[in-house]
Amino acid sequence: MSSQAFEGQVTSTSVPKMTRLFGWCLLAVMLVYLINNFLTFGAGLSGPVDALAGNGNATAWLLTAFYPVSLVLALLYVQRTSARTLREDSDIITGINTYFIRAAFWCVLIVGLVDVTISFLRVEGLLEQVVGEQLAKDLGRSHFRGPYVHMPLLGLSVVLAAFTRTLGFTWLALLIVVAELAIVFMRFIFSYEQAFMADLVRFWYGALFLFASAYTLLEEGHVRVDVFYAGFKTKTKALVNAICTLTMGFTLCWTILIVGMGQKSSVINSPIFNFETTQAGFGMYVKYMMAGFLGVFAVSMMIQFVSYLMSAVADYYGHPGGREQNTDLTH
Repeated sequence: MSSQAFEGQVTSTSVPKMTRLFGWCLLAVMLVYLINNFLTFGAGLSGPVDALAGNGNATAWLLTAFYPVSLVLALLYVQRTSARTLREDSDIITGINTYFIRAAFWCVLIVGLVDVTISFLRVEGLLEQVVGEQLAKDLGRSHFRGPYVHMPLLGLSVVLAAFTRTLGFTWLALLIVVAELAIVFMRFIFSYEQAFMADLVRFWYGALFLFASAYTLLEEGHVRVDVFYAGFKTKTKALVNAICTLTMGFTLCWTILIVGMGQKSSVINSPIFNFETTQAGFGMYVKYMMAGFLGVFAVSMMIQFVSYLMSAVADYYGHPGGREQNTDLTH
C-alpha cells in the first residue's frame, strides 16, 4: 500500500470517529450545563462559578466535576459503539431531538388550553364558583399557577410525547389560525376582547416559530443566500455545511445559552425562575415559558446541528445513505 493511500485510509476513518466523539461530547457538555444551570440558579446550590472563584463548597466542586465526567462517559459510549456509522448516529440524534420537540409542542398545546381557560374564568368572575375561593386566589398568583398547574402539565406532555409520532406543526399552525379567527369574530361580532386571547396567539405562534426551526434544518428548509452553493458538487456542499455548522451554528446556540443562562438575572433564567407574567389585566400566566422558548430553540438547534455535522462529514467521505445520493438515484 502506498503512503498516500495509507494516509487517505487513516483520514477517512479517523475524521468520522473524531466527529462522532466531538458530537457526543458537545451534547454531554450541553446537558451538564443545563443541569448545573437549574441546580445553581434554580435550586440555589453553589456551582462551577463558585468553585473556580475559590469560594465553593463540596457541592460546587461536585457540579464542576460533572463536566469531565460527562466527557469521559461520551468517550466510553463512542468506544462501545465504534461499529456505528455517522449516518446511524445522525439518525439517533435526530430521533432524540424529534422526541424533545414533540414534548415541547404538547407542552404549549396543553398549557395553552388550560391556562386560557383559567384566565377566562377569572375575568368572568366564575373561577371561585368552579374551584372555591382559596384556590381561585392561589390561581391568581404566578408562583402558584406555575409550579402546581403548569409543571404537572409539562410532565404529562413528556409522557404523551412518548406515545405519539407526530411533531404537531400543522395542528399547531391550524390552532393559531383558529385562535386568531376567534379574536376577529369575538371583537367585531360580539364586541368581546380580553388580554388572554391575544396572549394565546402569541404563545402558540412563538412556539411554532422557534420549535420548528430544528425540523426545518433537518428538511433543508431554511432560506439560503445561495449564489454558488447550488452549483457545488456533493463533496463541496458537505464541506461548506460542516464548516458553517462549526463556525456559525454551534456559535449561535452557545451564545444564546450562555447569554440567556449565564447568570440568575439573565434574559432566560430571570423570567423562568420568577414565573414572570405580563401586566395586561387578566392575561395568561405564560410569559416565563415564552422566555424559555429561546432555550428550547437553542437546545433543539444544537442537537440538530450535531446531527447535521455528522451527516455532512458522511457526505464528504461518500458514505452511503446521503440525501443527495438518494435523490440522484431517483432521477
